[in-house]
Amino acid sequence: MSFIQEIETRRSIYALGKTTELSNGELETLIKKAVRLSPSAFNSQSSRAVVLFDASHLKFWEIVKETLRKMIPEDKFESTAQRMDSFAAGKGTVLFYEDQDVVKGLQEQFATYAENFPIWSEHSTAIAQFAVWTALSEQKVGASLQHYNPIADEEVAKLFDIPASWKLRAQLVFGSIEADAQSKEFMEDESRFKVFA
Repeated sequence: MSFIQEIETRRSIYALGKTTELSNGELETLIKKAVRLSPSAFNSQSSRAVVLFDASHLKFWEIVKETLRKMIPEDKFESTAQRMDSFAAGKGTVLFYEDQDVVKGLQEQFATYAENFPIWSEHSTAIAQFAVWTALSEQKVGASLQHYNPIADEEVAKLFDIPASWKLRAQLVFGSIEADAQSKEFMEDESRFKVFA
């Protein structure tokens, strides 16, 4: 398929399973390559990824679930628990971080652009997330991007020995596609684009 077709095929898949055709090692290689090849401002390479499989993947979603249990009234928690269980049903999770030491170093080195480096760091992580998501989709691995940060960041950092300078930005849960994505609607082009010649 063409690149545009790959983008069109990549969707949020919420019904995930553990039976991917790719092994953990093959998935790890693919994820690392997608992050490594993602562009970043000043070639900062500020994006970091923690890839969780099997017990580590399950432990992450258990931490998030138990953290949310403390925040959500008991009579409203069941749907949240089901959602966390649906993520745990997947094959793995990529935790996307941005290294703030890299950002601060660039701010010091290029003071003129200092206020922009945190913004550009967010661009870097978004590109890395999109690259990994699309690479997985191309291999028929489903995924959905989640943002359960910062509620469990501290406990997760302790468990997985995450450097203090790494800031969690998103979680991409992935696995076998157990049900198709829901239909997607697009806004009118006239409301979104302007073109001049």
